[in-house]
Formats: sequence, structure tokens, C-alpha cells
Amino acid sequence: MIATADLPAANAVLNGTTAVLLCGGWAMIRRRRILVHRAFMLSAFGVSCLFLASYLWYHAHAGIRHFEGRGWIRPVYFAILISHTVLAAAIVPLAVTTLYLGLRSRHPIHERLARWTLPLWLYVSVTGVVVYLLLYRLQP
Repeated sequence: MIATADLPAANAVLNGTTAVLLCGGWAMIRRRRILVHRAFMLSAFGVSCLFLASYLWYHAHAGIRHFEGRGWIRPVYFAILISHTVLAAAIVPLAVTTLYLGLRSRHPIHERLARWTLPLWLYVSVTGVVVYLLLYRLQP
């Protein structure tokens, strides 16, 4: 069993894994490997769901950690955090809708929506790792 104190690191790993899976899914659809693309994207969604459950559990039990950095890094951190948070909320319905359309073979609209969903979801996944590093590893 993983300790509560270890969950932020585990969550960063889950975010990083999601980013890798999203890139794999993109690479596979570029090669017209539709079934492999689908497996990558469903895996990315599953890992994201696991992240969300872990994130909510951690914050329900451990509370909030405040950023203590000073100087130029402080506004950088909050710019990343705010954009990450806003887009994380937006990506949930976007990802669900994009996956639904793909699974229902509604490809033209799936493809149009995926052109927005993929880069936003990738940004959220990568900035999740950055927020973790800034909050838990790069401050005293």
C-alpha cells in the first residue's frame, strides 16, 4: 500500500505516463494504426482517471501544500498552476466527448475535436509534472 506522503510523486508519475500514452496514441493514428491508437487513448484515459482519484484522495486527507518559492519563480509557478487548473477542468468533458465520438465511429467530428483535445490534455499532463516538481522537489 502506498503512503499518503508518497501520493504526490505517484500522481506525477501518473501524469507523466498519461503524456507518454497520449504521444503514443498520436503516433499510432498518424500511422493509421487505429486499434493501437484506440488502446493508447483508452489507456491514457484510464491512467488519468486513476490520477484524479488519487489526487482527490490525497487532498482530502493531506490538505493543501502552499508554494513557498520567492522571486521570479513565484509568478512563473502561479502562471503554470492557473493555466494547468483551468485546462484540467476543461479537459474532462473534452476527453470524454472525444473518446465517445471515436468509440462510436463518428470520425469527422472526433478528428476535429481531437485536434483541440490532444494538445490541451498533453499540456495538462506535462504541467502536472512541472507543478509537482516546483511544489514538492524544488522548494525547501
